[in-house]
Amino acid sequence: MTPGPTRLPERVLRAGARPMIHHRTAEFSAELASMLELLRPAFGTREPVLPVHTTGRGAMEATICNLFSAGDEIAVCCNGRFGEFWARFAESYGLVVHRVAEDWERDADPAELDALLAARPAVKAVAMSYGDTSTGVANDVAGIAHVARTHGVLTLVDGVSSIVGMPFAFDEWGVDVAIVASQKCLMSSPGLAFTVVSDRAWAASETARLPRNYWDFAEIRRQVTKAKPETPGTPPVHVVLQVGEALRMLHEETLPAVQQRHAELAAATRDGVAALGLAPQCPALRRRATTLTAVALPAELPPERIREGLVARGIRIAAGMERYKASGIRIGHMGDIRLADVARTLTALAEVVAEVRGGVTAGAPGGVRGDVRAAR
Repeated sequence: MTPGPTRLPERVLRAGARPMIHHRTAEFSAELASMLELLRPAFGTREPVLPVHTTGRGAMEATICNLFSAGDEIAVCCNGRFGEFWARFAESYGLVVHRVAEDWERDADPAELDALLAARPAVKAVAMSYGDTSTGVANDVAGIAHVARTHGVLTLVDGVSSIVGMPFAFDEWGVDVAIVASQKCLMSSPGLAFTVVSDRAWAASETARLPRNYWDFAEIRRQVTKAKPETPGTPPVHVVLQVGEALRMLHEETLPAVQQRHAELAAATRDGVAALGLAPQCPALRRRATTLTAVALPAELPPERIREGLVARGIRIAAGMERYKASGIRIGHMGDIRLADVARTLTALAEVVAEVRGGVTAGAPGGVRGDVRAAR
């Protein structure tokens, strides 16, 4: 029950246990092509999906390399750890970064961005996270992208912890780069990231002067759009096979049903946490990701003791990040997680909270129902 890597379904595990396939064969090319085609609806795009042999962070850095030159200006929504990652990557390559929405307790505000872009006409792009797992926010990508478009700048979105589990509409919202990775809602092993790039972003890449070789999006596009799709170098073959199988499972469930399931998991988790008298980590957020819940703990409930108690019951959750490490926990409910898993987690959390407080309780709080024994 962490924000990733997430649990792998049995079908995905079996796909990753197949005998090795050489990456220059017709068999692997067919697997690659199928995976990339199945990813398009998850992004909400007609554009080609580019596999990048790296983690989500690597794809974020690759985006900076492909679209900018040293000295270019970029605005970054920094209302979380992963928004701040965009800023640090950009600064490390010599870009001038204008931080906006720096309050981790609040959503990124399109109006604040509008004011910054009006005052900084040299800005070429705005970067943001969709769902930031450090706070649990779900930023308004459509609203931010609309403002960016009115100023003629690009919108770059880290969707690593949200795309697939939450609705995303790359084409409709006017996004220019979006990123997802294999180990979160795609319920596969770490090692692969995927990007989609708009025509406007491709145009920007033609004048960008930052060095890139392994990160070269244009070369990846050339290879994956051939009649027999390939990758520029050797890919993590078994992760490709896993993601392909995971996507088949997700499409069998249907993407709207997957996203509805995530919304139901989030509601059940938050109701159960509230029933224990616990508050959200960032109570002022207007939009929250459905892929995890960030919880604030009172002083009498040390986060480490809560997490240790859950591990003793066979459940692993995540610590709070950075400024919230000493006061918070994070419960992931993305990928293959079901209501039975949430029920089991809430039952265990109630027991641990009672232990730490010196009391006794039983049952899942908040009326969460499900066969706890079925939780995997």
